[in-house]
Amino acid sequence: MYLLTMLGNLLIILAVSSDSHLHTPMYFFLSILSMADIGFTSTTIPKMILDIQTHSGVISYAGCLIQLSFFILFGCLDSILLTVMAYDRFVAICYPLHYLVIMNPRLCSLLVLVSFLISLLDSQLHCLLTSQLSFCTNVEIPHFFCDPAQLFKMACNDTSTNNMLTYIFSAIFGGIPLSGIVFSYYKIVSSILKVPSSSGKYKAFVTCGSHLSAVCLFYGTGIGLYISSTASHSPKKGAVASVVYTIVTPMLNPFIYSLRNRDIKRALQRLLNRTA
Repeated sequence: MYLLTMLGNLLIILAVSSDSHLHTPMYFFLSILSMADIGFTSTTIPKMILDIQTHSGVISYAGCLIQLSFFILFGCLDSILLTVMAYDRFVAICYPLHYLVIMNPRLCSLLVLVSFLISLLDSQLHCLLTSQLSFCTNVEIPHFFCDPAQLFKMACNDTSTNNMLTYIFSAIFGGIPLSGIVFSYYKIVSSILKVPSSSGKYKAFVTCGSHLSAVCLFYGTGIGLYISSTASHSPKKGAVASVVYTIVTPMLNPFIYSLRNRDIKRALQRLLNRTA
């Protein structure tokens, strides 16, 4: 599954970068999303595979903080990029004549840079909170990576303030992007309903179908993970839910964006033909 995730996302990046027909804002953001997915899954899965092969689940304190930092960074980047892509679809459908003027290369690069900086801020805040905790020696984390929720449970000191700040950060860095996506699609649906022809409505919905599927998959599994971790006290169930969130979602994104996308299919065919 990890190799399939890497291969699928790398093919998306190669297809977008090598085909001039795909040098548009939508596919530019898609290639950045694929990079974020590669980083997101590579933060945890290679270490887990190594632990399985060596029968050793040891990680240093510094290594744990680094893993946590990158996990939050790429997870938050995924969320914000999906919001940026929702804004791109909003401009494309609601202001089609001004699309290329509004979504110019400078704005697209700026949106990606701001997304990265916000994600970096979120990851460093979580890393700072975790670094303030005190741990006993030889702590065993019942998970396959350094999950912040599990680390808070393992801490020796009081973590009520840390938990409260974590919820606040999650509401800000997760709730605001989700609200932006919902607002964008509210405007998109309102605009589509005004289109007189049924074929025009269908074409508009098709352009948003892949992105909407990716949003539902990302936030659906994320919310499911949160519910399962709060409702169940079993570490094993939480680990299983995390596997779905960290592996299945990045693996399925390339399929979502390629199976029903003619431009991506043609670009992949041209790429494979040149390679052959």
